[in-house]
Amino acid sequence: MTPRKIYDQELALLRDSLEDMANMVEASLNNLFFAIENKDNELAKQIIKDDHNINNMERSIESQCLSLITKQQPIAGDLRIVSSILKVVTDVERIGDHASDIAELILRLNNAQLETYSAHLQPMITATKEMVHDAVSAFINRDRDHSAEVIESDDVVDELFNKVKTDIANRLRTENGDVDECIDVLMIAKYLERIGDHAVNICEWEIFKETGSIENTLVY
Repeated sequence: MTPRKIYDQELALLRDSLEDMANMVEASLNNLFFAIENKDNELAKQIIKDDHNINNMERSIESQCLSLITKQQPIAGDLRIVSSILKVVTDVERIGDHASDIAELILRLNNAQLETYSAHLQPMITATKEMVHDAVSAFINRDRDHSAEVIESDDVVDELFNKVKTDIANRLRTENGDVDECIDVLMIAKYLERIGDHAVNICEWEIFKETGSIENTLVY
């Protein structure tokens, strides 16, 4: 087998590993939103436990990337593919972290009705979920145009976050006794906003992978 074929095989395995990890994180998000809607505390606890598996997958993919770089010494477009995957796994892992963070807050809120704090939380959840799915799909399928669309859609999540902040501030001004709960709900919205930012990062790395150029907008 030629060195090029060996490299292509290893690169295909690397892409498959990234897709598996992204699918696991998407499943975690889907479970999280199901747990919120159905007040399923056991599922929320499972999301927190599963974050360990996502972290392990990140380390495994990083090892694969570094092995490819050191053994195959890719250049130009090949190097961009490997280096972009090396970066994207960090964003995917952090999305998983934030899903776990939200699950912990949900447990602490003890089945509180989130919509009573802000009617904009559910639309924000939906928009964030779509962003992550579309960002991962764009990266895996090398869809530069779709990546640009996802980046633009982050404005929707940011706007919803600002509306949630306004709703929480109004509640704190007009009602008493639930300051801690309001802060927890605001933190949920903040984690959702950060998830959207990491989806943008994934799309920025897709554009870099295809063009060699990246905007100075990455969030860490």
